[in-house]
Amino acid sequence: MKVKVISVLEDNYMYLVIEESTRDAIAVDAAVPKRLLEIIRKEEVVLRAVLTTHHHWDHARGNEELARLCPGLQVYGADERIGALTHKVTHEQELKFGAIRVRCLFTPCHTSGHMCYFMWEDGSLDAPALFSGDTLFVGGCGKFFEGTAEQMYTNLTQVLGALPKETKVFCGHECTVRNLKFALKVEPENETVKKKLAWAKQRDDEDLPTVPSTLQEEFLYNPFLRVTEEPLQKFTGKTDPVEVLRTLRTEKDNFKKPKERPNPQAMLAFDWGLFSPFLEKK
Repeated sequence: MKVKVISVLEDNYMYLVIEESTRDAIAVDAAVPKRLLEIIRKEEVVLRAVLTTHHHWDHARGNEELARLCPGLQVYGADERIGALTHKVTHEQELKFGAIRVRCLFTPCHTSGHMCYFMWEDGSLDAPALFSGDTLFVGGCGKFFEGTAEQMYTNLTQVLGALPKETKVFCGHECTVRNLKFALKVEPENETVKKKLAWAKQRDDEDLPTVPSTLQEEFLYNPFLRVTEEPLQKFTGKTDPVEVLRTLRTEKDNFKKPKERPNPQAMLAFDWGLFSPFLEKK
């Protein structure tokens, strides 16, 4: 099982999961059909199905066009609002695509019909993969657009958090640097957060993805998975895990990374007109 990470739109990820023996493929959150089809041609695979995590346009907007261009394409999801839906799936339903096994994990909160997909391949020693959409991010979690803190707590602890710790996490957006800057505000003494943030900034500078992480790593630096830890309770002023999570989400929603202050000498130079000769039109 090979996972192609495909960057699209402003910071979205869509994925192409390839069964290497048959060269069949499954797409996850096929938002940009043209880009997906280019990679399908390059990889010389056949697209059999699309798994959509939720109905938001930046995850589902390519479904109709793909269904038109690929007759018989199967489109899976848990929400009637998903375009070109052919198979509505339920919690813990299992799908099979050749040797690739998929367990559907219902995680309502970001949207009321959000579904994550846990994948593994029979007989493979490789770690399983979780396609977590906008429920779990590297270092963060999704906004509670259509749900509650109670739901997200269940999602993160009982549903996704209970998966094997070696599970690779492939999320819906590249927002790792922003998430870890918030995590550092929450836990300024957490050395794992500091190291992961430095690594993520370097990846960002090189225009490289920060996915996948692993669940084991997420429990070390993702504040939304650490709601029972003392520093998180101290930061939020709460002890009940759901209340810690609720407060964290509110704080994250209001979190603004500090803007870089302009160099004071440069600002003085502008004030004094020292740059004027260079700015005049020739």
